[in-house]
Order: sequence, then C-alpha cells, then structure tokens
Amino acid sequence: MFVLVNLKAYPSDPVEIATVARDVADESGVRIAVSPQAADIGRVAETGVETWAQHVSPVEHGSHTGSTLAEAVADAGAVGTLLNHSERRLRLADIDGALDAADRAGLETIVCANNPDQIGAAAALGPDGVAVEPPALIGGDVSVSQADPGIVENAVAAAAAVDDSVDVLCGAGISAGEDLAAAGDLGASGVLLASGVAKADDPRAALTDLVEPLA
Repeated sequence: MFVLVNLKAYPSDPVEIATVARDVADESGVRIAVSPQAADIGRVAETGVETWAQHVSPVEHGSHTGSTLAEAVADAGAVGTLLNHSERRLRLADIDGALDAADRAGLETIVCANNPDQIGAAAALGPDGVAVEPPALIGGDVSVSQADPGIVENAVAAAAAVDDSVDVLCGAGISAGEDLAAAGDLGASGVLLASGVAKADDPRAALTDLVEPLA
C-alpha cells in the first residue's frame, strides 16, 4: 500500500511532516510520500522522504508565466506528481498534456477523479495511477472506503477494464488505520490523504496509527 500525504496549502510545517513521514516509513516499511507546495519541494526532498508535486502544467520550456514546469519540480527533488485534484481540475486535453510533461521529466503520475466513470477515462490516458475522491467527502471525518465502498470497488474495476497496470488509490476522509485496511480490502493499492496528517496535532501519531495495520 502506498500512502501519499498531500499538504495542500495548509499552514503546516512541511519539513516537520516530511521528517516524520520519512521516519515512519523507515520504521514500518510502508511506502509513504509527501506532496508539499511547489516552493517547498526542495526542502522536503532534502529530508529523504519520497516527494511529489501537487500539480504540473501541460507546458514545455517557454513563455508560460505562472505555470509549474515538470522539469522544475523534478530538478527540485520530486519523483512524482498529482494531477487533476478536485481542487485543481484540468480539462481532459490538459490532463493528457500534463501527463506528457511528467513523462518527459521522468515523474510518476497519479490522476485524481470523482467517480468510477472518470477513473476509467483517466486510466485510458496512461498514468501510473489514479485516485478516486468523491468531492463531498474530501476534508471530512468519514472515509470513502467506509461511506461508500462501492465507489472504490467500481473504480478498481473501471481502471482494470482499461489497463490493469494502473494502480488505484482512494482518497477523501482517510485518517485512520481502519480506513487504510478497508481500502486495501476493496482492492485499492494505496490512499491519498491530507488533513488527517497535515492538520493533526501530532502528525507522527496520526501516521503511525494510519500504517499500523500494515506494520
């Protein structure tokens, strides 16, 4: 199982959380990555934790003011990137372009989507993984794997029907070990979470509890 912690733009200390994530990953043997703001990628990567960007733009080098260049985040230390998060939606053509950009820079990719139908469409574009995140559950206290397990099962089936090499993660409301265990039971290869760690009073305790079923 892969645990990807998205720090969004929360007022958290990215280096502190990255250090905790690195240590919990080393202690548990679970693959854990952190996705900070673009400006913090270098500092987070220096901790030794697996580091992901939150977004890259569908552009090459050139006149693209305000864009996030895939090569720039890779040079800063990122090894992967999220795309099409519910808070950073892209048109289908731009998802495809961003995937090309990520591939050019050697970045692993996870494309987010709202439902199983969108998961199937995203998987057809050839990312390394997809993540199903019903918007209504994002940032809440109830995980998608508990609230509506059928969405996760159907997302796994939708991706497999298109390309069974594409990993499926689930997100929205993930915060505890039972959520991670339930996601795995439903066929997911990992989880995408944010506030459960980024806003936790004790990020180490939150991550340790999350991966406990896998340790």
